[in-house]
Amino acid sequence: MIPGFSRNWRRTSSTTSPPARPTASIDIATKAAQREMILPALIPIGVTFIVGIIDVKVLGGLLIGVIVVGFFFAVLMTAGGGAWDNAKKLIEDGAYGGKGSEAHAASVTGDTVGDPFKDTAGPAINPMIKVANIVAILIIPIIT
Repeated sequence: MIPGFSRNWRRTSSTTSPPARPTASIDIATKAAQREMILPALIPIGVTFIVGIIDVKVLGGLLIGVIVVGFFFAVLMTAGGGAWDNAKKLIEDGAYGGKGSEAHAASVTGDTVGDPFKDTAGPAINPMIKVANIVAILIIPIIT
């Protein structure tokens, strides 16, 4: 991504001003993010398909595991992320030394991890559970 940003910067701007087309940098970042998500998106599809071909009972166990563990992990991530976010707000309101304290520095780090946990990672587990189950339903004619 960095070489793409550098090319965009050199091509569209001088050394002191920002690029004339900042959306080109956004396009570079978006395409790179989508390219990097191809393999993780294929994991629930591939694993479900391979396990289904091995044995139907094993596939049932996989689906139960995906549902149970996925549900609890999603709840953990969403609640944990919210707790980290709320801890930072509590410290900024004056608890544990307030802003500028060592506790505040730690809470900023926790908030940096907590925001993606509660806003993206936790809620993203639900579609992964659904994809695994839909793939299992679709391969039933193949494996039975």
